[in-house]
Amino acid sequence: MNDRKCQVEGEIAAKRLLRNVGPEDFPTASEWEQAVPVAFCADWQGGNADEQRRTEVRMLWTPDTLFIRFVNRYRELLTFSDSEPGGYRFGLWERDVAEAFIQPDRFGTRNYKEFEISPNAMWIDLDIIPGGHNRLHSGLRRMAEVDTASKVWTAQMAIPIRSITEKFDPAKSWRVNFFRCEGTDPQRWYSAWRPTKTPRPNFHVPEAFGTMTFDE
Repeated sequence: MNDRKCQVEGEIAAKRLLRNVGPEDFPTASEWEQAVPVAFCADWQGGNADEQRRTEVRMLWTPDTLFIRFVNRYRELLTFSDSEPGGYRFGLWERDVAEAFIQPDRFGTRNYKEFEISPNAMWIDLDIIPGGHNRLHSGLRRMAEVDTASKVWTAQMAIPIRSITEKFDPAKSWRVNFFRCEGTDPQRWYSAWRPTKTPRPNFHVPEAFGTMTFDE
């Protein structure tokens, strides 16, 4: 397979939702169809494309909330069976996850937000800072489901924008990247929308992030 089929341009546009989404609600299927997807299936270095591990990402937004949906093809699933109340699980990246790294400001630094979700709806949010991280306490809501017949798992995250930036201006672009982890060593799979190209798997490379814009 030609790896270029799995790579996309370095920009994703979040589409504005023209309704208020309730505190327990998520966008409908028809609303998600309005958002233009990006997709990837190559590894973190940009090679070894695998369509059976293809990831599709769409984004929607309101002035209060950023919505992210992952549609993930998979070969096998590996998840944790335990978490904190509410599904928070530190170290979630050691199992199967979809991840979004978001940098709304301070471009060129190692300050950004990290959000992860697993096939069984466990999650983690982190404030990444030089040399470490802190728990973000974002108020993220999430849902996930697995279609075992099709070998696809789908996840949605609803992230309060105030947890990402104090001064939200939809006219300004953000920096963002998306990742997947799947399986067990030595065949564990690490894939990236914008390849980080590190010798060993490493997603924490803000220099590789793509651009995110907010469409009306």
